[in-house]
Amino acid sequence: MFLLLPFDSLVVNLLGISITVLFTLLLVFIIVPAIFGVSFGIRKVYMKTLLKIFQWATLRIERGAKEKNHPLYKPYVNGIIAKEPTSLEEEIKEIRRSGSGKALDTPEFELSDIFYFCRKGIETIMDDEVTKRFSAEELESWNLLSRTNYNFQYISLRLTVLWGLGVLIRYCFLLPLRIALAFTGISLLVTGTTVVGYLPNGRCKDFLSKHVHLMCYRICVRALTAIITYHDRDNRPRNGGICVANHTSPIDVIILASDGYYAMVGQIHGGLMGVIQRAMVKACPHVWFERSEVKDRHLVARRLTEHVQDKSKLPILIFPEGTCINNTSVMMFKKGSFEIGATVYPVAIKYDPQFGDAFWNSSKYGMVTYLLRMMTSWAIVCSVWYLPPMTRQPEEDAVQFANRVKSAIARQGGLVDLLWDGGLKREKVKDAFKEEQQKLYSKMIVGSHEDRSRS
Repeated sequence: MFLLLPFDSLVVNLLGISITVLFTLLLVFIIVPAIFGVSFGIRKVYMKTLLKIFQWATLRIERGAKEKNHPLYKPYVNGIIAKEPTSLEEEIKEIRRSGSGKALDTPEFELSDIFYFCRKGIETIMDDEVTKRFSAEELESWNLLSRTNYNFQYISLRLTVLWGLGVLIRYCFLLPLRIALAFTGISLLVTGTTVVGYLPNGRCKDFLSKHVHLMCYRICVRALTAIITYHDRDNRPRNGGICVANHTSPIDVIILASDGYYAMVGQIHGGLMGVIQRAMVKACPHVWFERSEVKDRHLVARRLTEHVQDKSKLPILIFPEGTCINNTSVMMFKKGSFEIGATVYPVAIKYDPQFGDAFWNSSKYGMVTYLLRMMTSWAIVCSVWYLPPMTRQPEEDAVQFANRVKSAIARQGGLVDLLWDGGLKREKVKDAFKEEQQKLYSKMIVGSHEDRSRS
């Protein structure tokens, strides 16, 4: 028994040296550069290496699939089917003209009108442009992750070994490293904001608060191996304004906050999130709401108005869609953020799903499962565009202003601009949408009130 003691001592010493070396490398190459906002370029070299591996794997898969006569890609992927932007009246007129040779001269019902509604119903079933925004994008090439909707078949031993090696790297090396970084970033955020919160209000407290937030968010970005490209930084949000962005993932917050200073808006939570919120609000005037207050639109608007009217306070960060969309489109913006008369700073965020899918399907995965998926992906790669500030025009109402901002974000990010409410992720279609189509058709059949009075 005593003969084992030197060996045990050697193992303990080697383990201690290994941990010391690991944390030293972590501190020198990740944490310190994150604090000062610099990069050694390691992540970019890592991304380029992955791209070369993906290209080789894709070519090998295509060749193997061709040799074995296996279908490699689905004939229909979760993409976008282009449709002609025509109105109900124009399409029914075309059906009547092609069916009976008559134009729509008189407002009356024709049996051929049924074909329009049948075709629209079948189109919606085959290509529902709403519900498919709440499922992950399907990749057309394998990224050595089993995250796509289509399972690639066995091709060769080399590819299988490469995939297994990738699993070991992601789960045995990257995952522990990322968990350590995330724990470091969150711990520093809670500790730093709590300490800063005890300082008297003034320029020193504001300066320290901003840089503590920025430092911790940058460390958290490293925890995801996030490679972010920021465009047009001259348009970054300024104090007294509102930053609005499309919403794909909860990590949108740290993606933006690692490059600027923001006041967060959200509901008060319990558990670890509650601890973080209480610490953050001590150092910076974030806007947190109780669960009962969130549904009070007037209270929310008043709190936001009071915040933006104080030009010394940080810009508010808001995601007006209210839910996560799968990185292919932008859905309806809630009008509340556009009613308070502040300058709006639009931001477009677009992720590259080839390295890891950032979309959070909250109806399918819990937060812990989602974060595990993020931390076992190869990387999170995205581009961020800061658009020029926009203000509400005199002739615009809040809805029109929100749609104009949404269109600008969709256009810059290469996303589909949809008018549908993201709330359809969990709710049924409102009766108002059905009644609107019924009114359009009835108006075409019976005519407007002016038409009837004229006749």
